[in-house]
Amino acid sequence: MTDRMSIAARMIRCPRPFDPEQGQAVRRLFAELAPECQDLIAGAAGCSPYLRGLCESEAEWLREAMDMPEASFEDLLDTALSAPMEQTATALRQAKRRVALLTALADLAGVWSLRDVTTRLSRFADLAVGCALRAAIAPELRRGKIPGQSEEDIESAAGMVVLAMGKMGAGELNYSSDIDLICLFDETRFDPGDYDAARAGFVRATRKMAATLNDRTAEGYVFRTDLRLRPDPAVTPVCLAMARAEAYYESLGRTWERAAYIKARAAAGDVRAGARFLQTLTPFVWRKHLDFAAIEDAHTMRLRIREHKRLPKRITLPGHDMKLGRGGIREIEFFTQTQQLISGGRDPDLRVRGTVEGMARLADKDWIPADVAEDLSDHYAFHRMIEHRVQMIHDAQTHQLPSHEDGFERLAALMDRERPALEQDVLDRLTDVHTRIEKFFSHDDAPPLDAAPEAELDQTLIARWESYPALRSDRAQQIFGRLQPEILSRLSASVDPQGATRALDGFLSGLPAGVQLLSMFEARPQLLDLLVDIAGTAPGLAAYLSRNATVFEAVIGGQFFSDWPGEAALRQELTARLATQGDYEAVLDATRAWAKEWHFRVGVHHLRGLIGSDEAGRQYADLAEAVVAALWPVVLDQFARKHGAPPGRGAVVVAMGSLGAGKLNARSDLDLIVIYDAPGDGTSDGPRPLPTRTYYARATQALITALTVPMAEGRLYEVDMRLRPSGNQGPVATSWAAFQSYQQEEAWVWEHLALTRARVVAGPDDLASDVERFRTGLLAQKGDRARVLAGVADMRARIAEAKAPEGGLDTKLGPGRMQDIELMAQAGALIAAEHAGDVRSGLIAGRRAGVFDTQDVDALQQTYTLCWIITQVARLLGETALEPERLGQGGCAMLLRETGHDSLEALQTGLDAQALATAQIIDRILNEAGPLSGA
Repeated sequence: MTDRMSIAARMIRCPRPFDPEQGQAVRRLFAELAPECQDLIAGAAGCSPYLRGLCESEAEWLREAMDMPEASFEDLLDTALSAPMEQTATALRQAKRRVALLTALADLAGVWSLRDVTTRLSRFADLAVGCALRAAIAPELRRGKIPGQSEEDIESAAGMVVLAMGKMGAGELNYSSDIDLICLFDETRFDPGDYDAARAGFVRATRKMAATLNDRTAEGYVFRTDLRLRPDPAVTPVCLAMARAEAYYESLGRTWERAAYIKARAAAGDVRAGARFLQTLTPFVWRKHLDFAAIEDAHTMRLRIREHKRLPKRITLPGHDMKLGRGGIREIEFFTQTQQLISGGRDPDLRVRGTVEGMARLADKDWIPADVAEDLSDHYAFHRMIEHRVQMIHDAQTHQLPSHEDGFERLAALMDRERPALEQDVLDRLTDVHTRIEKFFSHDDAPPLDAAPEAELDQTLIARWESYPALRSDRAQQIFGRLQPEILSRLSASVDPQGATRALDGFLSGLPAGVQLLSMFEARPQLLDLLVDIAGTAPGLAAYLSRNATVFEAVIGGQFFSDWPGEAALRQELTARLATQGDYEAVLDATRAWAKEWHFRVGVHHLRGLIGSDEAGRQYADLAEAVVAALWPVVLDQFARKHGAPPGRGAVVVAMGSLGAGKLNARSDLDLIVIYDAPGDGTSDGPRPLPTRTYYARATQALITALTVPMAEGRLYEVDMRLRPSGNQGPVATSWAAFQSYQQEEAWVWEHLALTRARVVAGPDDLASDVERFRTGLLAQKGDRARVLAGVADMRARIAEAKAPEGGLDTKLGPGRMQDIELMAQAGALIAAEHAGDVRSGLIAGRRAGVFDTQDVDALQQTYTLCWIITQVARLLGETALEPERLGQGGCAMLLRETGHDSLEALQTGLDAQALATAQIIDRILNEAGPLSGA
């Protein structure tokens, strides 16, 4: 109902006249209005010569508008839009006067909020530009000056679009704002031979449009219009082809132009073509990875503005520029846009035009603290209010505070504030904004560091860092020069300074580029702690990071240290992300980038002791399962485009081995098999049909490729399919009928053991249920104790003959170690006819079946846990088995922390003793079973 209520009924504030006589003179023109409205008009007229003149010239219209301001505003737009084209200039100037008057009074009375004011001013600007463009383009079309287009194309401006930039684009126009426009035309609507003629017509129309808006006449003006934000304005025409603009931004576009396009919006003309053009600029504006280098670019821009405008170094109120000065509006906008540029490529939710909305989104996504967003938003609204009041006084495009006391008294009266209190409020807010923003942008206030500990580091190694590819550019060297004291200080304070320095050297030498990453470290110093921790503890992980440094972005993504979401949530998140990708290659790269970030998170949590080895194993498995489950339907959909939908009931992906058991290490490959159910003599029904067997074989190979092929973002996993029927000799995809027949009639004991850990992770639910029913029924049939244990003994002997342990801390191979214990757990599950999956469940099942006693289970589980911890740590720290002499102090500390031992010698002794005891238990149990008699 508020839009149907008068201003008098909603007033919450009222200016007091600085010049009472002038205010009273205008008040008498509105004697029939409510006293509140008379007070408002008198206060406005008594403070602002500009508003006084408008009240006098528009008195008759204003008397009615005060009754229903919102409806009156809409009527203004309708009247201007319906004016004959030849009267466009006059109609828009009249509308501008009335919009300015109504907006000012509704603003001063508190009836319209800042957002209401800026939105309505922006809406009028859109209408004005649209009307002026139509009036300018129509004569060109009537005279046939734009080839191939007719008067029917007036509404789409024959392919020309006006992009609203800056505050107009964001819907944030200030009271006396100019408007920043970029004019483009869609060259694809014209034959190559007509290009020059079309461009000339659009250039003429653009100039006429700008004159209609910009020229001052006896009736005033509409908007001061600035066309200089277009590409290379010194040498380009005022309207240029979209293709030329796109080429410019791709090759020469600068950070300030990226920031400008955050607020860009197609406002008039062919808005569909304009929207398509803005979409093509998405990779230019929103970089793929976190873009911390934008901070320095924005900071440099701030300094250049200060130098160009000769702005004072201290905040003093007289003449202070509320827009460009220290602590001003532009500072808040720079802060917000820079944060958006940093993170918006990664988080599309941040791609909003409005400043306040941008800060709110940044806070919601944990990119900036909520209190910072709240305080800066409050300051921004206050600054904009001051800006509007300053501009209302003389309708001047100024942002400067008054330079004398009378001017401040006039401003205070317009705001109904006492001058001393207002001045203090303005000063406090400017100072607070300046302090917060300067801290974000400036690197000059970092305290000097004590360089004494650096003498302990390898100076020869450090001296060569600047020669590495990532540090050769001038900009990278500047940033690294600021960072180096902090890096060296943190290296000196690490557990193993020399080892950490060598590992960091490996990290730096492997970096292909450095500006973005170094900028990230400078903006988020806590990442240096993490890097030094990784370099000093896990050189293998540091080497990985040098090739995949963008995974550091995940640390500052807001949720890095939150609770683990679980497989279902991960699968849902990845599925949603893949749905937004443009093509199949983008899907594969997006999957890799996403998976690496989560994989990195698990590793960091494990490295820093936030989770143990067991939980890390579960999380790695959740991640791998989510990847397979989300990727399989995408692979099938891509495959179906060429060869048709999957025949029959489709196919399921079955996880075997460690993934089936739900427990992986940091470098695990994936054991998978694919089972399909379709008639063997059928074919697919696509453009290039395939026989059923060939269809699923190739689809499976496509899945393997999707997981393993190296791409720009690396590879996902290695895949092992040797657990399928007949191993490497059989087809990569097995039919449901053949799988059942093989498992019933031909499979060896070890294949039935493997099925105790099998688990469907992707594919249609009905086939998945059938596979699971068959698997459980089969285990119940094939669990003869003597046969199973004899088979385990034979397999154990074959493994021992084929593979030797790789050293004392090799936890996988050798008597009484992981592979031994896993075989016994699978045997326990098979004999008990249970789907145990993990080792502990298999051992407990075996105890229930009488294979083990309680002491056996405890001993086997204890040894397996120790072996698993060592394996998990080893795979996190490097690619090979642990070599104590190369482990480093950080790695040793982690290993001992995880295992609970005091020294590596004690760990080795304990492992050997437990493995020996475990081997004796296994020998005893297997010796009771006797030799194997048949498969």
